[in-house]
Amino acid sequence: MKWLGRRESSNTEQGSGGGRGLALGGGVVGIIAAAIYFFTGIDPSALLGGMQQQQGEQTNTQPGIDPNNQQQKFVSVVLADTEDIWGQLFKQMGKTYEEPTLHFFEDGVQTEGCGFAQSATGPFYCPGDRKVYIDVTFFDELEQRFAAAGDFARAYVVAHEVGHHVQQLLGTSAKLERARGNVSEAEYNKLSVALELQADFYAGVFAHYEESTKNVLEPGDIDEALNAANQIGDDRLQKESTGRVEPDSFTHGTSAQRQYWFKKGYETGDVKQGDTFAEMGL
Repeated sequence: MKWLGRRESSNTEQGSGGGRGLALGGGVVGIIAAAIYFFTGIDPSALLGGMQQQQGEQTNTQPGIDPNNQQQKFVSVVLADTEDIWGQLFKQMGKTYEEPTLHFFEDGVQTEGCGFAQSATGPFYCPGDRKVYIDVTFFDELEQRFAAAGDFARAYVVAHEVGHHVQQLLGTSAKLERARGNVSEAEYNKLSVALELQADFYAGVFAHYEESTKNVLEPGDIDEALNAANQIGDDRLQKESTGRVEPDSFTHGTSAQRQYWFKKGYETGDVKQGDTFAEMGL
């Protein structure tokens, strides 16, 4: 991806909130928390609801990025592209796109709307404050542990989280929140899968316009994103971590599903074709 010297978003901030918070515990959850719970579009404390929650320290937030941190600069360029692309797409829908803020943190962060989260939660979007939260050291984890290398694998992560923001603006996330506590755990997990797959689709839409209007994609970029989607499918992660696969516990979708929806968004560039809920009969 061509990104050096390009516009960086001004909607960034940074600050961390100490090292306490969601107690992830040990065992299987402690091993795979970074995999199972990254790319989340809902309150991370809800995802980790069965675990002990502790009080985190207040986050000292500063605007901007670390000018010496190339990972942050890269993310800021990707965020700027999402602003341009979704701003235009919302305009075509007769709507106004409200740009999210992206918050960089290390170790842990006290969010305004979703409580405290540790880096092991992975990148996430908090609908309560309409911010994307990223500890960029996660990208090292993405490459080393999950064999998902490449700058467009990282761009996919950012675009997926911004996809959750798009869902918040369009009212899709609210449907999931209304279902919480009113349906069985298995049914709620199906809704969560549909939400996550739609965010993958939106990431694909972003990739479509990165190529067709920004002209910044390079050979292999889409393969990097598809590989990342494959590496973090629920079925693959469960099989590698526990030796078994439990479909009723899926919250993000299989590797094949995640690849399919990203590719559909990339190939069509048509927001209207991303109704994952309808396609799953929900």
